Amino acid sequence: MDAFYTVVLVCSALVLLAAFSSILAFRFGAPLLLLFLGVGLIAGVDGLGIDFSNNGLSLMFGYVALAVILFDSGFGTPIKAFKTAAAPAMLLASVGVLITTSLVAIVTIYLTNFSFLEGLLLGSIVASTDAAAVFFLLRISGINIRDQITSTLEVESGTNDPMAIFLTIMLVELITSGQGFAGFNLSLLMSFVREMGIGLVAGLAGGWLIAAAANRFDEDRGLAPILVLALALLVFSITGALHGSGFLAVYVAGLYAGNKKLQSRLAIKRFQDGMTWLAQIIMFVMLGLLATPSQFNVIIVPAIVLGLFLIFVARPLAVWLCLLPFDFNQKEITFLAWVGLRGAVSILLSIVPILSGLENGQQFFNITFIIVLVSLVLQGWTIKPVAKRLGLIIPKQTGEVDRLEVDLPRSSSHELVAYRVIKDSPVLTGERIPRWATPSLVIRDGRSMRYQYAGRLRENDLAYLFVTPTFIPLLDRLFASRAQLDVDDEEFFGTFAISPHRPARELDAAYGPGLLLEAEKGMTVGEMMLSRLGGKADYADRVRLGPIILIVRDIDETNHVSSIGISMEAVEPQHTLPVFLNLHEIAERVRNKFKPSA
Repeated sequence: MDAFYTVVLVCSALVLLAAFSSILAFRFGAPLLLLFLGVGLIAGVDGLGIDFSNNGLSLMFGYVALAVILFDSGFGTPIKAFKTAAAPAMLLASVGVLITTSLVAIVTIYLTNFSFLEGLLLGSIVASTDAAAVFFLLRISGINIRDQITSTLEVESGTNDPMAIFLTIMLVELITSGQGFAGFNLSLLMSFVREMGIGLVAGLAGGWLIAAAANRFDEDRGLAPILVLALALLVFSITGALHGSGFLAVYVAGLYAGNKKLQSRLAIKRFQDGMTWLAQIIMFVMLGLLATPSQFNVIIVPAIVLGLFLIFVARPLAVWLCLLPFDFNQKEITFLAWVGLRGAVSILLSIVPILSGLENGQQFFNITFIIVLVSLVLQGWTIKPVAKRLGLIIPKQTGEVDRLEVDLPRSSSHELVAYRVIKDSPVLTGERIPRWATPSLVIRDGRSMRYQYAGRLRENDLAYLFVTPTFIPLLDRLFASRAQLDVDDEEFFGTFAISPHRPARELDAAYGPGLLLEAEKGMTVGEMMLSRLGGKADYADRVRLGPIILIVRDIDETNHVSSIGISMEAVEPQHTLPVFLNLHEIAERVRNKFKPSA
């Protein structure tokens, strides 16, 4: 019994140490997941001496933790963001993984004693970006980047695990069978299609079941979050038992359920946030315990070289080739290529060769572990500086806002939100609350009063309002503090603004003929921008017109462009390398190259 209490004591101490290390991460900008991994390394066999080497248990715990993280990431992804990023993200999650795997394999056979098949196995292990690392670093880094970029990264990292897992298991089977490439046949490809198909169908069915169950569970709302998580793990396990992709299923289930109107949604989300943090801590600390740094000296040089190759060559090339058909500019593709963090998924997959009895099984684990460390240190520590250097950080529309949402019955078409009035907020300086929001209650100095009798709102007042959910972001602006800009607002949005209702032909007349297509000359500026943006504009979207760039400065409550900025484009230096260009930009440069001179 004493041993039991000792185990509980050690595990609790490690989790607490990892949790408190987050204070250092937020203060010094360190990658939080790297600290969790470091806690495991320090406590492990080469540190404080905890000898943990149960690979099978680690893989099982890791898979469950990853399922929890993927469900939460899907649950927190708005369907609008998913639709925006689905096409490029899916291409990165499939073709991108295959390209990365192949490139890493080629370099591996020159740096190690691995065969080409073993090189492909190592490539598949490190090919996928880590959902946990990407989600956490993007959300806690404090940078404000265009939604399409962050959505693409998050959807990619949430959907590329099934491809990497399938490739890893398939290659392990080919190696252990002794048949090599001769063992590859059409049935393996069909099994992949079947696995993805079962995962997708099970995820949609599971998401519907989760939403229906959560909305019909009225016994004790405190149990609702536990019910949702248990159903998510049920979807994951049943899909796996049916030989489908449990990871794809649980992500899709989270995406479906998270975009439905759920009873006790706020309680569910808060519970999942806590469980995701716990899963993250347990998974990374456990994987850190599993490592034996004293064995790294044998392969540390080739592993570091492979890590650098993956970061600077394989990932960028895969991203560029996959994003050629899409309208990402050079700087955006560079950032998407840089934020390809490797993490727990790669380390978990590197356990599979050990459990399968491969001759170089431990080397796969050690090399992968070092590659993950290189990725977290180099990429994880530099996300914000790289975004700033590339000029991708956009001015915040609002500053900090202190908002609390209150659960209402599912049938209600409004939400009840409570705002604490913050210093410098527009509502404190005289801005009126719009008619589409219904104030109901104000709490001031511990006393509650009806809004009509409260008079002018004061700092630290708590104001309760009923509002349609789609208008909450607009209401946030009234109660938010003044935004602390990471970039110069005027530099980003241009020195002056124009009305979106002005005729587009005025731009053609002012900045040179030939800027507009014939069909655009009868449009307004706003209509022309919407046309070029595919019918949907978001804050900070940009449209290039010859020597000028039009920038969306603001969106109104009906999601139409209400203000447009004009920026004169700087002349590009002649030495700019023609890399990370999309097909449209490449075609434009080719036309300019062979354009006859006047």
